[in-house]
Amino acid sequence: MMTVNELQKLSRNVRAETLRAITEAGSGHPGGSLSATDILITLYWNVMRHDPRNPGWPDRDRFILSKGHAAPALYTVLAEQGYFPKDQLHHLREHNSMLQGHPDATRTPGIEVSSGSLGNGLSVASGIALALKLDGKSSRVYCLLGDGECDEGLVWEAAMFATHKRLDNLIAIVDRNGLQIDGPTEKVCGLEPITEKWRAFNWNVICVNGHDYNQLIDAFLEAKKVAGKPTVIIAETIKGKGVSFMENVVGFHGKPTTPQELEVALKELEAD
Repeated sequence: MMTVNELQKLSRNVRAETLRAITEAGSGHPGGSLSATDILITLYWNVMRHDPRNPGWPDRDRFILSKGHAAPALYTVLAEQGYFPKDQLHHLREHNSMLQGHPDATRTPGIEVSSGSLGNGLSVASGIALALKLDGKSSRVYCLLGDGECDEGLVWEAAMFATHKRLDNLIAIVDRNGLQIDGPTEKVCGLEPITEKWRAFNWNVICVNGHDYNQLIDAFLEAKKVAGKPTVIIAETIKGKGVSFMENVVGFHGKPTTPQELEVALKELEAD
């Protein structure tokens, strides 16, 4: 467990390393990686039960990155945790690298499920959660979705299934940064009222500031106390969080930072 001050300091380092990796690769998705950083850090340092020395530990909690394009942030978190050497971050998206553009469970220690085809993650997470219950395991499953991803019908099929099976060991998190590749979510295919939608599917719904560590920690603690239904945490975030010229800019959804932009971004993150 880390203090909030320690988590905040770590978040600056993770954001910086994520942007370095994307810049060096010349390819990647910085905006959604930065919006999800604080959620990932909270999970891996203060919430989930896992062991980097034994990624296949049967009693571990599971994490599924359904919004697979945010892989650079997850890779940085896994490297910081010790799942693989940090120097592998310099090989993001290289041919035959263990760090591909989207998570690959056959290559990367700590990756539970290959993802990237949006809409599939919650279905896989629901199946894993059900299997854990059938096996009598106390492990939990955490699944991070993008808000634009919630346009996919499969998300809502999984939402129905999870409540039907009373999967209270399943916690979904929606990275609600308000932007997707084609623009603002409410202009592309409106999601609001998103909290009422999840409640209508009989999920326990918690709304938080996705960059506030106190709120995130409290939300995950609350989710663990819920019985008989799954929980979804709607985390209000900022795309490109932490770098002024990237924040709320849809163009940085899938555009890597240039070396010059990286230099500015690193100075801002250090100043924070």
